[in-house]
Amino acid sequence: LGVPGLFDHALGTIELFPNLPGPWKGHPLRDEVSDGIGLPAVMINDARAFTLAEGLLGAGRGSHTVACITLGTGVGGGLLINGRLHLGGFGVAGELAHQVIVIDGPQCGCGNRGCVEALTRADVLAELAGQGSAAAVFAAASDGDVRAIDAIRTVADYLGVGLANVIAIVGPDRIVVGGGIASAGDLLLDEIRESVRRRVTLVPADRVEITPAALGSYAGAVGAALAAAGLYEPPVLDR
Repeated sequence: LGVPGLFDHALGTIELFPNLPGPWKGHPLRDEVSDGIGLPAVMINDARAFTLAEGLLGAGRGSHTVACITLGTGVGGGLLINGRLHLGGFGVAGELAHQVIVIDGPQCGCGNRGCVEALTRADVLAELAGQGSAAAVFAAASDGDVRAIDAIRTVADYLGVGLANVIAIVGPDRIVVGGGIASAGDLLLDEIRESVRRRVTLVPADRVEITPAALGSYAGAVGAALAAAGLYEPPVLDR
């Protein structure tokens, strides 16, 4: 199961779904699904599932260190190092979208303020452009709409700040961008690349490849399947 948030790895219960309303905290989703289908169930964060799939089988294949980011209703991320997901000491490493880049900025679903997600998710892009959806923003920008073009540049600039931070701290040789917003292709990616180029000074920015995802909308499902096949090792945490 690829789930849109954080969960307790040992208990299989939900901790936080930032963009999915409802009384999720403590919900025993893993066991509920397992009991319902009569099979063992494995849970993985959906963006980490995306990272596993794209890193091993998709656009990140062959790279030593891959950072992945998904852009849409929310913004997710993950890190694959030497073919293994990096989850860190608390099991949640790779939340690229929840680094604060604007102090006391807009409220984020995670409870913090000024996170990358709060500044770049689809509804924020649409509001900046005065459009009803992210797809409408890109269509307007393709037609030369100045407000839509400026909105894309603003969001891409924030994403560039976040990815430049990731490059400085983790040092990926490839960054894979996916999700609904990323379907705009180079209209968005070229702006992200330019923003990163302006901010990366410790390594040659042009050697960090920023590329679109290769597996399309099935990447999360593929990654969840890989997790269930044993290519995902949940962290062992002290309780």
